[in-house]
Amino acid sequence: MPDFLLARRVIREAVTSGVTPCAAVEIGDAHGLVWQDAAGRLTGDASAPGASPATVFDLASLTKVLATTTLAMRLVDAAALDLAMRVADVVPDWRGTDRAEVTVADLLAHDSGLPPHAPLHRSCLAKPDFERAICSTPLTHPPRSASVYSDLGFMLLGFILERVVGAPLDRPFDGMCEAIREFGDRGTSVGTGTNAEITFHPPEEWNDRIAPTRPRPAPPGLVHDENAAALDGVAGHAGLFSTAPAVGWLARAMLRAVTGATGGPVLASREAAARFVTRVGTPGSSRALGWDTMLPSSSCGSRLSPRAFGHTGFTGTSLWIDPAAGLYFVLLTNRVYPEIRSADGVRALRRAFHDAAMTDWAFSNRVG
Repeated sequence: MPDFLLARRVIREAVTSGVTPCAAVEIGDAHGLVWQDAAGRLTGDASAPGASPATVFDLASLTKVLATTTLAMRLVDAAALDLAMRVADVVPDWRGTDRAEVTVADLLAHDSGLPPHAPLHRSCLAKPDFERAICSTPLTHPPRSASVYSDLGFMLLGFILERVVGAPLDRPFDGMCEAIREFGDRGTSVGTGTNAEITFHPPEEWNDRIAPTRPRPAPPGLVHDENAAALDGVAGHAGLFSTAPAVGWLARAMLRAVTGATGGPVLASREAAARFVTRVGTPGSSRALGWDTMLPSSSCGSRLSPRAFGHTGFTGTSLWIDPAAGLYFVLLTNRVYPEIRSADGVRALRRAFHDAAMTDWAFSNRVG
């Protein structure tokens, strides 16, 4: 197993320099684990538990790709969801000539014209209130004229998927994970942290292992995003909690789907997976359906291939998958604890981690 000495150094330097209290990482291929590591302590205090592969993180916007996008992709595969379906045809409150032609695909690609964010939790008490508020939010630009990353769009997408499946979003997600487990992929992660540990509602027995994102007295399992918290922790844009090995478990299934690799379950057909990780072509955008794709300025650094796709999360999380290299990269931190730090530190960490990991990987292949 490669040592990934440069990547290890990057993670430890991020902790010692105060970018994040702790971090957990995993690198793997379509068949299993290649390397994993953890650094720091859950709160940064000397008396706090040390981070490990079993540490549970608030995944923030990784929820968009691991849950919402994946469920949409599987529904398309099952012919239960049409990406060309107009939002207005399924959400009655989505009215207005400026938004009449917005589709499910537009929500996935952040092309709907909705703004990035709004503090809806301040005025909305229940899911129907959130839906009406999003539907009445003025668009910032004509649909498909530009791609603007939007939590509101993915919240609405989550509501649409719940209509399609007839259940709250966490139920089909849990069902998907159970189906993958039953297929037989138990993962090959070493030590603690299992592929079962990914959910919208972390159980209390996980509390001692959850890397906090809110100062006490907030409970450890309370999602950092306030809109998601107001939706009882289950939303299309945020809400998942997980370990690095569990994120890696789903990343392997996505990598196999995209590459056609055998040896375990896949998240969707190869055709559906390819469709969802291909750029939609919006002017000036690197967005695919749910996923982002590689640019020289991306959070994945400069050494992944042009085929790479991934996503980040506000709490300091990221996942990138590179079909050309045959690798996935999980980086989980709680960089927002005890207060939100400048994003510059985690941006630099993400790029440095991926560049270092690819350098380590290239070296191990030369000497192996």
